[in-house]
Amino acid sequence: MDGRQLDRCDDEELLLAAASNGDAFAAFYDRRLPAVMAYFRRRVARPDQAFDLAAETFARVLGSVDSFDPERGPAMAWVLRIARNLLIDAERRRVIDDRARRTLGLSPVELSEGDIAEVERLGDAGTADAMAALARLPDDQRTAVWARVVLEQDYDQLATELACSPSVARQRVSRGLRGLRADLREDPT
Repeated sequence: MDGRQLDRCDDEELLLAAASNGDAFAAFYDRRLPAVMAYFRRRVARPDQAFDLAAETFARVLGSVDSFDPERGPAMAWVLRIARNLLIDAERRRVIDDRARRTLGLSPVELSEGDIAEVERLGDAGTADAMAALARLPDDQRTAVWARVVLEQDYDQLATELACSPSVARQRVSRGLRGLRADLREDPT
């Protein structure tokens, strides 16, 4: 499926396809990250905690996408159940579980001040606004931001995936985040 076909899929179709199609998972993630981030941002004290919980939520979604059953309910209900359970566990244990992220081999991400500001903005932005802003980014920037922020790839990994130098990868992420900030700042909602 190409990007236009994926854009026409509903959440359930994307998750069903995600078991064998990474682009379908990426499309679902791009579409639903703001909602998950907003869910956590309203419930935790710090933006880095919201980021960690959202990253772990999507890592768990990816790790268990084969178990998603649309007959049991909508995709976002399933994702938010995972998010809620993670939050309950984190509050109970006073630590955010990162087992799914580690299982997928994803490194922890150290957030810069700009990254934290972006988490705040994504958490505060409406789902439609943030997703629209992400969709408006050029493909190379959208891919770079997704790989760096969501997949927590370091710049060397990102450069390899994008077939460019780490410096160019940093520029794409930086430009993408700057573009998101500017776009969301201009949005009146």
